[in-house]
Amino acid sequence: MSDTELDADRGPLVLGPILRRVEGDRATVWVETAGPATVEVDAAPAGGTARTFAAHGHHYALVVVSGLPGGAVTPYRVKIDGVEVWPRPDDPCPPPVIRTRRAGAPVRLVFGSCREASPLSVTRYPPDALDAYAGRLIASIRSDAPTEWPDLLILLGDQVYADETPEKIQRWLRGRQRRRRADAPMTQVVDFHEYTKLYLDSWSDPEIRWLLSTVPSVMIFDDHEIIDDWNTSQRWRERMAQLSWWDQRIQAGLASYWVYQHLGNLAPGALAECPVYAAVATAGDATEVLDEFGSRADRDGVSYRWSYTVDIDRTRLVMLDNRAARELEEGKRAMLPDSEWAWFAKQLAGDYDHLLIGSSLPWLLPPAIHHLEAATERLAESPRAWVSRFGEKLRQAGDLEHWAAFGRSFDALSALLAQVGTGHGGVSPAPASISVLSGDVHHSYAARADLGPEVVSAIHQLTCSPVHNDVPKLLRPAMKLGWNPPAARMMRSLARMMRLRKPVVRWRKTAGPHFGNAVGLLLLDGRTAHVAIEGTRPDKTLGEVAALKLS
Repeated sequence: MSDTELDADRGPLVLGPILRRVEGDRATVWVETAGPATVEVDAAPAGGTARTFAAHGHHYALVVVSGLPGGAVTPYRVKIDGVEVWPRPDDPCPPPVIRTRRAGAPVRLVFGSCREASPLSVTRYPPDALDAYAGRLIASIRSDAPTEWPDLLILLGDQVYADETPEKIQRWLRGRQRRRRADAPMTQVVDFHEYTKLYLDSWSDPEIRWLLSTVPSVMIFDDHEIIDDWNTSQRWRERMAQLSWWDQRIQAGLASYWVYQHLGNLAPGALAECPVYAAVATAGDATEVLDEFGSRADRDGVSYRWSYTVDIDRTRLVMLDNRAARELEEGKRAMLPDSEWAWFAKQLAGDYDHLLIGSSLPWLLPPAIHHLEAATERLAESPRAWVSRFGEKLRQAGDLEHWAAFGRSFDALSALLAQVGTGHGGVSPAPASISVLSGDVHHSYAARADLGPEVVSAIHQLTCSPVHNDVPKLLRPAMKLGWNPPAARMMRSLARMMRLRKPVVRWRKTAGPHFGNAVGLLLLDGRTAHVAIEGTRPDKTLGEVAALKLS
């Protein structure tokens, strides 16, 4: 994509179609259009229509498609004001389809995080794993070869980077200098319109656009959708509030995330229950609605629930907000406040074979790093001001803000998973497997948790990151060292000196670390579960770098 294409006329369909949720005989399809319109999705015998809503001069629709046949592959077309606009006659990719599940079929999931821009924009990283995965599916269709088609794509954060934009976006931003605040960072996006360019740049890549049009997807944010270290601490929030452009950034970041990512996370039957969607759909021009919502969601992290649950046959996925709703008051730090924790615990009751917790930040880190993060929390909460300041600077400088740095929440999550793993808390029998799916740390690994002999579920931390990014080579030895037993004992001694008790869970690495771009593949069949990590090769294909039987 050339520089000028950021503002080029892209026809009536600017972005999409993106297939989001498929449940029973219904599905949702998201689109961005060039102007106000009626959008129709024709998936005969199924179909649906929706009127667009507007935000800052951009137009969107989420179409609910009803009447899909079960266990079928149904091609679909998109029409805008009665004119077919997708698929295009010259599209090099196969036509988009909606797949409905066959009863009793294995559940297949793809997961990963941290995708900085399209490979068309950024070439300094290893090949894009999501692009490579799309290429595999396209090749299987063209060769008429059988393939293991995924039920869901799970994107675990940093789908766009507002603070680390590609050079093409930065050149475009310089052209907008007169329209921006004088002190706004010139290499970062600030307003809603600028955020739209990030999504356009990243999701217009032909293979990615095709993948999103034909594989259902769910998403959750991490820090880079807003800015690095987002909501690290109350001191961080106070410092950011002093910047003249920050209010606009957080407002636009949350509003655009709701439009481009979160809206599609809502199940077809849940749309009517979402007050923001109701307000947006009836407003026509929803600019003021979304601006006010973005500001309110930042001021009061519990005013809107970003977390959600997805059930696929006998597999349950609970996606958690690890950022917006944090409790940051010193002495009460928590990854989730009490009200959100109560909601989370309630979602775990039920009858299912496999439980997946989508957490952008890993629960289980390399042990040495875990103890270091726990120690920095203790330092940051010291009553001595200089110690507290040092601890806070250390946390932010090293991105030490995972579950281990929120000790109360780490223990609570461990206890909750132990409860589910014993078949208590409204779960009977205990699920065969419990897996925490995470990203953020720019390397991939698997770890097996030991929460005591009474826990019968196999509990794992599965981390897959990045999809399209990199980790500096100088940092890789430190990440490997984090798993080294002597290093872990040394850091544990430091934690003991600070009167930190041992973690309530023990864990050991079972795969990794792998530092290349990768995607994770989960196969859940009856009471068995398998995971594979597949990394990109120089020829832009995928190769297996780890495979494990989880249960």
